[in-house]
Amino acid sequence: MHIPHLPPLAYVPLDRLVREQLLPQLGFFFGKLRQERGNVTLDGVPALQSNDLFLPGKIALGLGHVVLNTPADAPELPERLQTYRDIADLTLAMENQSWGIYYYLLALTKLQQAGLLDRALAPEALATLRRKLDWRTFVREADLTLIDLPTNYYGVAFAVARLRMMLGWEGEEHAASLLDKTLAHYDRYSGEFGFSDETEGEGRFDRYSILLIAEICQRFVLTGLAVPERLKRLLRRAADVVLNLAHASGRGFCFGRSIGPYGDSGAVEILSVAAYLNVLTDEEKHYAYTYACHGVARYLDFWFDPAMHSVDMWGKGRRTDLYRAKHRILGENFSLIHQFISANALWSDAGFEGREPQPDLQAWLARTQPDFSLTWFARGRHERALVICRDETDVFTLPLINGGKSQHSNSPYYPLPFAEDIVAGIADSGPAHAQLLPKFTLADGSQLMGTSFMQRIAHGSEGGHHWVRYEQDALNQLGGYAPVEDARIRVSTRYDFAPGRITRTDTYTPAQPLEVRALDLEFLSFSAGPRTEAGATHFERGRVQRFEAQGFEHCSASPTRPDDGFKSPSGPMKTRVHCSRAPFTFHEPLTLSWSITYGQAGRATVHP
Repeated sequence: MHIPHLPPLAYVPLDRLVREQLLPQLGFFFGKLRQERGNVTLDGVPALQSNDLFLPGKIALGLGHVVLNTPADAPELPERLQTYRDIADLTLAMENQSWGIYYYLLALTKLQQAGLLDRALAPEALATLRRKLDWRTFVREADLTLIDLPTNYYGVAFAVARLRMMLGWEGEEHAASLLDKTLAHYDRYSGEFGFSDETEGEGRFDRYSILLIAEICQRFVLTGLAVPERLKRLLRRAADVVLNLAHASGRGFCFGRSIGPYGDSGAVEILSVAAYLNVLTDEEKHYAYTYACHGVARYLDFWFDPAMHSVDMWGKGRRTDLYRAKHRILGENFSLIHQFISANALWSDAGFEGREPQPDLQAWLARTQPDFSLTWFARGRHERALVICRDETDVFTLPLINGGKSQHSNSPYYPLPFAEDIVAGIADSGPAHAQLLPKFTLADGSQLMGTSFMQRIAHGSEGGHHWVRYEQDALNQLGGYAPVEDARIRVSTRYDFAPGRITRTDTYTPAQPLEVRALDLEFLSFSAGPRTEAGATHFERGRVQRFEAQGFEHCSASPTRPDDGFKSPSGPMKTRVHCSRAPFTFHEPLTLSWSITYGQAGRATVHP
């Protein structure tokens, strides 16, 4: 079996990684803020003038970890408490919304439990925070509806109310009401399968649809509430998905918005709370813990740049969405490190403190996880599901999830077989990027793609080969904030997964004759050294060895340039393959297909 190369840090116990790698990084920020104060910069970004609306809370929580991990008899504790107080005063007037409120309250609660709250903040500051750190700033009190926020913020509001209660700032009735609202909303929009719609029933699912139940359960734990059995059952479903897509390198989710290191940390979070709540078996716990160690090691080895003293989601040819643009660089460090520290606390409480990771995670995944799985998210007029296919050490995730506003024309939500180094999307790409999806431009200027209206999903397996088929009675007319059904063209799609090869075949049928101005397809590849002959592009270097498209008249390949913007969350695409067809009258079914032939990752020796 091919074993991915893993850095030595992947074989270090999780609590040591936190103690020896992550906490010192928080200490660096502590000293930097103490010295530079309002002029603090990180990789050239003026952090406190960045309009990061969560930053004060992230600073409070991140620096709180430094204070809380300073021994009570340490001579530096008084100075650190004074610095914490000074920085709190510095950020007190800054805008701090929703998540920032939650982070700040969590910091205050932890300081209170450690008996340090009165030393860490002045009475005047605490009085101001009591007024500002309130769920009512983003929830309407009259009917408990969110103020222009996605549905996962109900869980944030519940946690805020619960933490305010723990601080003695309000009674428990508000937290109870918001909990009822959170769970009722989750039940309504997660349907029979238990995964949360990112929208109010429009059918958009992503990483957060799987992560949200773990966050809700974790907030029960953090605020001293017993987790109901029905929530544990939903958490088990989320854990099954993560185990199915887990990779020995520590990689996690690779589709949807705001991934990058959050794709890895989200997977770690889900399995950590699942282990703590005994949702996993004993054997699963050992390997989920190993996966968490590998995930933190990947953060330190891949995502973290020591020269910057920062996570790097924006350089080295990487790209994230506007939500996590580089103006948030300081806060992203605090929130990611906090997620890993929280995961470690759960593992320690579950009995894994000081435990060494298992040496055979890849072999265990190959032995226990299915080669193919389909997880339903929603059924009905339009269907939503996630397909996961394993080919030795490669894990492909095919999300059929793309309804709802704002994201429908961005390639991280396309129905594509995502896998690192093979297929990726571009954050905030917009409809100009026809990554592996044919794009029709009609005579009236309409641009149509098959992104959003999946129906009649079917699948099967035979002899190590797997297939998925689905239909769309209408394509998506691009250009608007929400997807628009355009029934002038329908499509039937089939994916075939074979060892080392993926094929997609589309049959498009017009409702009546149409004038097509252009038909385009792109493949932005991590492979390099392209050579195209007769519609097939061969690559000299990289995981993808060959890309072939059929049904088009012309295909060409060229190296990308740094200013092209062809950047994935993990790094730059190196080659652009473009296939096209001249204007034509579309009056009978048209079959278009492509195939990707890829090589296995290099064989490496697992560190003892």
